[in-house]
Amino acid sequence: MAKKELKLPKMGESVAEATITSWLKEVGDNIEADEAVLEIATDKVDSEVPSEYDGVLVEKLFDIDDVVKVGEVVAIIEVEGEEDSSDDTEDDSVSESEEIEEAASVVEDSVKQAENIAGTKADYSDSSRFYSPLVKNIAEKENVSFDELEAIQGTGMDERVTKDDILAYVKNKKEGKTSSQQSKSKTASEEKTAETKKTQPVPNVSTPVNINAEDEVIEMSRMGKLISSHMIASTQTSAHVQSFIEVDVTDVWNWRNKYKNEFQKREGEKLTFTPIFMEVVAKTIKDFPKINISVDGDKIVMKKHINLGMAAALPDGNLIVPVIRDADQLNLLGMAKKVNDLAGRARKGKLKPDETQGGTYTVTNVGTFGSVMGTPIINQPQVGILALGAIRKVPAVIETPEGDFIGIRYKMFLSHSYDHRVVNGALGGQFIQRMKEYIENFDTERSI
Repeated sequence: MAKKELKLPKMGESVAEATITSWLKEVGDNIEADEAVLEIATDKVDSEVPSEYDGVLVEKLFDIDDVVKVGEVVAIIEVEGEEDSSDDTEDDSVSESEEIEEAASVVEDSVKQAENIAGTKADYSDSSRFYSPLVKNIAEKENVSFDELEAIQGTGMDERVTKDDILAYVKNKKEGKTSSQQSKSKTASEEKTAETKKTQPVPNVSTPVNINAEDEVIEMSRMGKLISSHMIASTQTSAHVQSFIEVDVTDVWNWRNKYKNEFQKREGEKLTFTPIFMEVVAKTIKDFPKINISVDGDKIVMKKHINLGMAAALPDGNLIVPVIRDADQLNLLGMAKKVNDLAGRARKGKLKPDETQGGTYTVTNVGTFGSVMGTPIINQPQVGILALGAIRKVPAVIETPEGDFIGIRYKMFLSHSYDHRVVNGALGGQFIQRMKEYIENFDTERSI
C-alpha cells in the first residue's frame, strides 16, 4: 500500500486560495479516480476537488471553513498496487523521518527568528479586521508582526490595510521612521475621517430590526453575504448615474425567428437574443474605449482586452457573472456558443473560478424577469454596466417618405449605469445611442 497526497489544484491565475465548504468523503471511504472528495469555494465560484487515484481516504488535513492555499495537501489517500518491500519501506521511513526532522528544525529556527524580529507570531484569525492574502504574504515575508499589522492605519474601505499601506510601513520601518510616520498617518486619517463625518452623512448599515414571534430568521448564504458586501462597496466607491434609451428591435426579432429553428437543429443549442446584443456591446466598446477602463486611485487604467461579464441567475436566486474574454474577437456563432456554455455551466455550478474574473464591462438582462428597465449597480472595478429590458410589442409612429403612420413594433429599453467620476453624461449617453444605431440597422440578410 502507498499513500498519495491530494492537493488543492490550481484554479486560475488570479485564485490563490479557497475555503473548504464540505467534505464529500469521510475517513475510511473508498474513492474512485475523478470522484469528488470535497467542495471548495472562492469569492465567486463553488467547485469540487476530485481524486487522482483509486483508493481509501485515510486522513483529512483541514476542517470545514478552513482557508487552504493552492498547492497545499488537503487529504491523504491510500492506494493499492504500489507496495514496497519491508527493507525498502524501513529505509524509506528512516530517510523520510530524517528529512522531516531536518525540515522541522529549519522551520522551527525560521519561526523563532521571525518571532524574535517581529515580536510575536501573527495569528490573523484573532483580528476583527480583514487582511487580503497579498497583505498577509507581505507581512510574513517582511517579518511584520500581528501587533504591528493591527497598528497600521489602513486607507482602504472600512480602514482595511492595502498593499500600499503595508509597503509604506515596511519602507518606513527600514528607514527608522515607523513610529513617527505611523503617528502622522493616524493623525491625518483621523482628521480626514472627522472632516468626512462633518460633510457627509454616514449611512446606518446596522439598523435594529424588530422581530416578531411569527417571523422566520434565515441565515444569508455565503454567496449572498459576498454579493451584499460587493454591492455596498460599489455604491460607496462609484458615483452612479444612469442613461436610458428606447430601441426598435423589430428587425432583430424577425431575423432571430427566421433562423432559430435552423440553428437549433444544426448546433443543438438555442439561439437567444443575448449573443446578438453582446456582439453589439463589444462592437460599441471598440468605438468608445474609454468605457473599457478601471479607476486605480487617481489614475485610469485603459483595458486592452474587451472581456464582457454576463450576469446569470442561479437556481438559488443569487447571481453570478461569468466572463466572455476577448468578446470583440468572436463572430455571432462563436458568441452564441460561448453564451450558452457559460450560462449552462453557471446554472449547474460548474464554472471555473477564473471564468468569473477579469471582466471589463458587464451586461445584465433584467428583461428575463419581465422588467422594462433597471438601474444596475456597477461591478467593481469596472465603470459601466448595461441592463437589457424586456422586449415589448408596442404601437409606434413609423416614418415613411409617403407620410407617418401607426404600426406595431418590437421595442426595448437599454439602461446604462456608469461611474460619473470618470464617465460623463455625454460619453454614457453616446455609448447607448451608438448601440441603438447598430441594433436598428441590424443586417437582416446575414446568416449564422
